[in-house]
Amino acid sequence: MTALHPDFCRLPLAHRGLHDVKDGRPENSRASIRAAIAAGYGIEIDLQLSSDGQAMVFHDYDLGRLTGQKGAIRQRAAQELAQIALLGGAEGVPGFDEVLDLVAGQVPLLVELKDQHGQMGQTDGQLEGAVASALDGYDGPLAVMSFNPHSVALLRDLAPDVPRGLTTCSYRRIDWMMLKREVRHRLREIPDYDAVDACFVSHQVKALDAPCISALKGRGAAVLCWTVRSAAQEAQARRIADNITFEGYLPEIRP
Repeated sequence: MTALHPDFCRLPLAHRGLHDVKDGRPENSRASIRAAIAAGYGIEIDLQLSSDGQAMVFHDYDLGRLTGQKGAIRQRAAQELAQIALLGGAEGVPGFDEVLDLVAGQVPLLVELKDQHGQMGQTDGQLEGAVASALDGYDGPLAVMSFNPHSVALLRDLAPDVPRGLTTCSYRRIDWMMLKREVRHRLREIPDYDAVDACFVSHQVKALDAPCISALKGRGAAVLCWTVRSAAQEAQARRIADNITFEGYLPEIRP
């Protein structure tokens, strides 16, 4: 198991880059990533799969909220997605390769693979394979994670030297209406941490008091959290979490 680079517990992580559409920086855009680097923050990004098997830096499954276009991102090829402008900016959807070139090891990069199964089950491996291929030769602090433990297990096999973790939460029904009850109840306890050889979790900030988080931290797991939106919330989170993923304000960078 490869441990997290120390900067993952030192530099606050800008959620989907340092985004602000009022300033022309949509979430997960090149502009938001450049801004985070310039400010000295780490960066968290999301990955979805294109129709031609490329890892794209995009959060949602559907294009509507972020681009105004109709349909699923997985129904469009990477070249087409690159031409679809993100709302509030002047850039298309970036590819993972582009973002790796842009970050180039300057700051920590936390990469979340969105579940490609629908019920957190076994995936076809396309996104994980694209990610492992893109990361070959990357030099800099980087870690991968997913809500789907099967995805993290694949990354363990495909990119064993890359630190990996689980994105975790309380799995409330209201937030996960499409997820089966038994899946929610199982994942809530983070039972796959050891099986995927994880070294960290990124947990929902409002549920950091969960007993399973205390147990994992007691065993040496790094505890990151999402998504912190104020200095007051950060102060509360840091009583438990080693670091934060943030948006909507500018946290202090600690020595």
